[in-house]
Amino acid sequence: MLSRNNTTINRLLLTGGTVGPLLFILVILVEGATRPGYDAWTQAASALSLSDQGWMQITNFIVCGLLILGFAVGVRQVFRNGSGRTWGPILLAVVGAGLIVAGIFVTDPAQGYPPGTPAGPSLHTTLHGAIHFFIGGLAFFSGLPASCFVFARRFAGDTQWKGWSLYSIISSIMMIAFFVAFAIASTHAGPGGLFERISIAIGMIWMALFALRLLRLLRPMVSPARSAQETA
Repeated sequence: MLSRNNTTINRLLLTGGTVGPLLFILVILVEGATRPGYDAWTQAASALSLSDQGWMQITNFIVCGLLILGFAVGVRQVFRNGSGRTWGPILLAVVGAGLIVAGIFVTDPAQGYPPGTPAGPSLHTTLHGAIHFFIGGLAFFSGLPASCFVFARRFAGDTQWKGWSLYSIISSIMMIAFFVAFAIASTHAGPGGLFERISIAIGMIWMALFALRLLRLLRPMVSPARSAQETA
């Protein structure tokens, strides 16, 4: 059951769960298509944090991370009972924190970007590059699929979330599969950038639709409260 704690602040937090992921996708697609010397087919989205235009992707990481952290708080306020009420929001918070870490600790040059960088993986891994990958990257690419699985269990059998259990499981599996394809392709000069973007898009779209669905389910709870206030 959904909690009736439907405050304006909570609705704003849930709205961030829609805006943040979609904005993140938009930025990496536009920047990837327009950044001079950048090849979105082979190069990771994180590489957009490099060069004199890197501040755009750094900002994208941090802003989206903060919005997802807020979304995690909003989800916890809505799902106060039942399966996934604890670990679901925690995993979403891990995703948000991972994006913030990825923005603060910039990745190392690799895969030919910035221009002049040798093709292939980074030859010299720095501390900030390692933190970006092992904390920021893995938090996102493991935390988000895990949250899909946790919420899939909650959605199963709930008529308000019909079809969402299967959708969440498929999203989780596909996100992991394309991330593995990205990791393999990146070591063989393949379309790693494409595979990574597909993985990111699958997870972020799931989150955005999840947030939108929560907002729609909360709307009927507002009307009775408002009606009572107007009557009084």
